[in-house]
Amino acid sequence: MDILKVAQDLIKFRTETGCIAEINKLMTYVQNLFQGTSAKIDIYRNIEQAPVFFVRNSDADNFDVLILGHIDVVAAPDSMFEPHIENGKMYARGSLDMKSFAAVALNTMEYVLQNNLPIKFGVILSSDEEKGSHGTEAFMQQNPNLRAKIVLDNDVGGDISKIILKCKNPVFVKLIAKGKAAHGSRPWDGIDANEKIMQSIANLRQYYPYYSKDGQIPSDQWIDTLHVAKICGGNVANVISDYCEALCDIRLTENSSIEELEQNLKKSLVSGVSYQIVSSSTPVVMDPQDPYIVDYKRFAEKILSRSISFEYEGGATDSRAFAVRGSTVIMHSGSGEGMHAEGEYVELDSVLQIADIQRQFVEKLSQSK
Repeated sequence: MDILKVAQDLIKFRTETGCIAEINKLMTYVQNLFQGTSAKIDIYRNIEQAPVFFVRNSDADNFDVLILGHIDVVAAPDSMFEPHIENGKMYARGSLDMKSFAAVALNTMEYVLQNNLPIKFGVILSSDEEKGSHGTEAFMQQNPNLRAKIVLDNDVGGDISKIILKCKNPVFVKLIAKGKAAHGSRPWDGIDANEKIMQSIANLRQYYPYYSKDGQIPSDQWIDTLHVAKICGGNVANVISDYCEALCDIRLTENSSIEELEQNLKKSLVSGVSYQIVSSSTPVVMDPQDPYIVDYKRFAEKILSRSISFEYEGGATDSRAFAVRGSTVIMHSGSGEGMHAEGEYVELDSVLQIADIQRQFVEKLSQSK
């Protein structure tokens, strides 16, 4: 398989989250890549959720290795769906996050099939990772017995010299304030729901401080954080708002619990403000001495001819669904910058190096079977 060509082909499908027509076209393209092989392919569809593509060499539930990825991307102008290569970098939406590495995963699948490696191996590609991975959740519920000894996760970081050992628990909380409408010139006649939300957020800041690039930056970044993603309140300028809501994106380390978060919410929210936990998950925490991670790291260092360090990542990962089922999750990706931004790019050498690491790693695993 020509990995870079496949990556460019995948990028050209405008698979912004929710664009089911383009997502279906891409999945048909991927399905066609395995025509004439012994691959077993299913596309899991749920009326309410985005489809999930699953290609594998076994119908078993207990896999030796699974690779997780996603093929949806955030919105971008038309020009970003036409990849261009310059100075060893490929610029395009999804080049780094993460169609290049979906192509790597598919290449590894092809390698396992062509060489008839005696391991149970598969690739799972979701299509709504950028908006909560509800499709993956539905897929896992449909497959309650699905397990893997090892999960390779290429949807992390952006620096091939680092393996991610920890990812935080993303918790999304909606704050809801109810007030009383009044004319804007007579605020004493009303109760401003917007003010209630702002006061509550200010109170929450004693537990989750505000950080920004031009302000305070913590020396230890493995901490709980709160980002106010959205605030909606009021309809017209001269009326006191009687309703307001805010969506908070809270990232918890493995040292914090949902119960502690709820205690902080209850202590912070002023009268008239309630909360709903929209979604929560679990942090992913791996042991650097895990033998599979040690082995993988050794291959990576050999191929890259340099040392690999361990790092923590504040973002979430779909591989958490397998971590809670006992998998060793190896979070390692290629290099690039501009994820979700206009200048997104991936370093092409790093794409080919990740592919080489994966091939050698699964080859070694198959020899030990």
